[in-house]
Amino acid sequence: MSQLAQLSEAEIEERFHIVSASAIQFMLAGFVRERESFSVQFGANRETFQTILLAVQADKDRLVFDCSGSPETNRRFLDSDHIVFMARPGGIQVHFSAAAAIDVNFEGAKAFAVKLPKTIARLQRREYFRIETPRIRPLELFARLPGDALFKCPLHDISVSGIGLSASSVPDGLAVGDVLQNCRLVLPEDPHDLLFSVTVRNIIELEARASVPQFRIGLQFNNLSTGDANRIQRYISRLEHERRELA
Repeated sequence: MSQLAQLSEAEIEERFHIVSASAIQFMLAGFVRERESFSVQFGANRETFQTILLAVQADKDRLVFDCSGSPETNRRFLDSDHIVFMARPGGIQVHFSAAAAIDVNFEGAKAFAVKLPKTIARLQRREYFRIETPRIRPLELFARLPGDALFKCPLHDISVSGIGLSASSVPDGLAVGDVLQNCRLVLPEDPHDLLFSVTVRNIIELEARASVPQFRIGLQFNNLSTGDANRIQRYISRLEHERRELA
C-alpha cells in the first residue's frame, strides 16, 4: 500500500504543506543563505527563468529575488499576475506560488519582490509514488511536438514528478531532452484539465509482444503548480483506494 493511499485530503495538506509563517520565513532564509537556485514560471505560456532568492524581509512581508538576464523576459514577468517558484534542495521538491511581482532596489541593483507565500509545498523522493494507470479507458496525454505536430498517447503510469507513456512507435524527431509545451491531461472526476510542459527524460524500447514494437516514454513535469500536484496526489490516492476495494 502506498503512503498516499493512506492519507485523507486534510492529511495530505498537513503532510506536504508548511503553513506556519515563522517556519516559512526560516525555510526561505535558508534558501537565501545557501543561494539555492529556483526556477520561476509565469504567464499564460508558462515562461521560465532561473533565479536565486536574495532576502526575506519579514517587516515588509516580501521575498526579494534576482531578475532574469533578459529585459524582455523581465518586462513580461512584471505583467504576470501568477508566479510559481520551484527548486529541489537536497532532492526534496519545493514549490510555492505568488501573485504579481514588483521592481525593487536591493543593495544597489535591480531585483524583484513578491509577498511572502502563505504556504510552501515540499515532497521528498520517497514520496514520488508512481502508480500504473488503467488499461481500460486509459488516461491520454495531448501535447505538441517540437515541430508543432499534435501528439496523443496513452499513459502507462503517473506520479507528481512525471508520467510514463505506452507507445507502439516514437514520433519522428522526438528525443531525450526535448521540452513539450502546451500539454493537456484530463483526470477522472476532475472538472479542470491539467495544463503543463514536460521534458523527455527517457525513451526505452521494450520486448515486442506478438511482433508489435513497444516503447516506454518517460516525461518529467516542468514546474508543476502546487494545486496541480495536489490534484495528482488525490487521483493516485483515489485510484489506490478503488483497487484495494476490488482486491
